[in-house]
Amino acid sequence: MPDTSSPPLVPADLSPRVRELERERTQLVTLVDILQEIAGTLNFVDILQTITQKLGETFGLDRCSIFLGEQSSKTARLVASYEDPSIRNYVVDLGRYPELKRSLDSGEVVFIPDAQDDPNLKHIRGALANRNVKTITVVPITWRRVAIGAIFLRTDRDGRAFSEQDIAFTQAVAAVAAKALRVVYRYDRLLRRHEEQTEAVRRTERERIALIAYLRRLMESVAERPGHQSEEQLGRTVVDELDRLVDITMAVLAEEGKGR
Repeated sequence: MPDTSSPPLVPADLSPRVRELERERTQLVTLVDILQEIAGTLNFVDILQTITQKLGETFGLDRCSIFLGEQSSKTARLVASYEDPSIRNYVVDLGRYPELKRSLDSGEVVFIPDAQDDPNLKHIRGALANRNVKTITVVPITWRRVAIGAIFLRTDRDGRAFSEQDIAFTQAVAAVAAKALRVVYRYDRLLRRHEEQTEAVRRTERERIALIAYLRRLMESVAERPGHQSEEQLGRTVVDELDRLVDITMAVLAEEGKGR
């Protein structure tokens, strides 16, 4: 009987295709894992940290970080990091990261195949050599064609090369991140709107209670005084003064309604 204990041999010419299919499968599983994990949270930091963790593990990266852009084009905010999950809100000078600035400004992928030979990174060439850095890839996170952030990936020379397929996969992850951030933004906006409406209702109720209490005390005070006069007996000056007091009262009630 033939020996069936060993796996069938793969022809040499098919081995690259098999490795490619295995890589595609791994990336698909990673994408599904990311979708499952971020579906259970509306915390944008947790979402981005999950993404950096999954990408770092899948590619065996030296570094994987996510930056969010700021109104100032001179700085960005590091909000998630694979190598140091404790970093959550660190402002960086884009002058030190020209590749990151270029991606945020253009909304395009920046790929540096050999970081130590790139002229734009000569100011940190020594640090790159010490870390044995090979490639740097920056994939923008875009919403409506505007880069709102970027995924920063770095490989070392001992790891496998970063391919076009890997870049395409990271772009797919960036698209997921953009949509997740949009959902969180909409949720936060709805939550704030609800809180504002609730506060407006509470303020109106406080105004009503204060007004009733004021009128009750005012009427009780008037009722306790002897004698009675009609409004026609009041002079114009007194009527104007009453109107002024009413205006002051309403202003006080408005401030009371704000909870001050």
